[in-house]
Amino acid sequence: MFPAPEDQRQDRRSRPDRQRERELPPEDLDELDDDMEPPFVPVRRLLSLFIAGFSAMLGVGLIFGAQTSGPNARMSYAVVIFGVQVLFLLAWTMAMRPPGMKIVAGAGVLTALAADIAAVYPDVAGLGPLALAAVIGFVAAFVGQMITGEVRMRVTESLGATLLVVIGVVSFATLIVLTRIPKGTQAIVVCLTATGVALLVARLLDTVAPVPRIAAQVPRGSLGVVVGACAGTIAATIWGSYLVGFDPKEAAFIGLAAAGAAVLADLAVGFAEAGRELAGDAPTMWLARHMQGPLGGFALAAPVAYAISAIFLT
Repeated sequence: MFPAPEDQRQDRRSRPDRQRERELPPEDLDELDDDMEPPFVPVRRLLSLFIAGFSAMLGVGLIFGAQTSGPNARMSYAVVIFGVQVLFLLAWTMAMRPPGMKIVAGAGVLTALAADIAAVYPDVAGLGPLALAAVIGFVAAFVGQMITGEVRMRVTESLGATLLVVIGVVSFATLIVLTRIPKGTQAIVVCLTATGVALLVARLLDTVAPVPRIAAQVPRGSLGVVVGACAGTIAATIWGSYLVGFDPKEAAFIGLAAAGAAVLADLAVGFAEAGRELAGDAPTMWLARHMQGPLGGFALAAPVAYAISAIFLT
């Protein structure tokens, strides 16, 4: 009289399919797997709200930390940057789980310290010491993995994960260098405001209107990505009307570059996580998995801010 529960109905429908799969040859089974639709991942609105808040707090911390930096007070901002680097390191290593994860994490911490010191103490501000720290950190992590035997069967995966971690922690140190050049602090305000607003608006829109879906496996909406980038550009344009050394048009171009890079990096993290789940990898730590996107967005926005300052403001 009453319909069977949904799980029982699914089991009944799947029995003939399973029987048919047993009778098919292997080449037909491959075609059957290709025709299967991927699972549809629902949008978790409360989670999107949490990520939006984290993005806003991260942007505020980096911007206000830059305001406290001065000729004799750069170490305070270096401490703030090091804290963000540690968060980035923990989130990305736990999410990617490279071979020899402890070695990669240890090398990442040492690279972050070396990059921060190289950004604070040299008489002439530049990216040369940071690049040297990145190369040494990458080589040290890879050699450590080879010695322990963790990487010998997964060389490509280890190289990619180690490179992302090392470049990410060094990217944040470029903000320290940026505070040492003319108009660098203003550039940090413009770029990181655009980044924070873009990530905040994109994630907030995912809580109310996650449409149209970008992919079935990625719980993100295209509307949030586009509107977030536009909102970040508008925020940068407004700052350009008030900050010395900027005009609204110039600030709009700078904000568009930073906001666009941040939302795309955040989106790419979602696709990477969906790929790992489809590949059958075990889910990572909840907090690290969802902090990864905003941290990656700011890590990409930092060198964008430096490059724009070097091109437009000097």
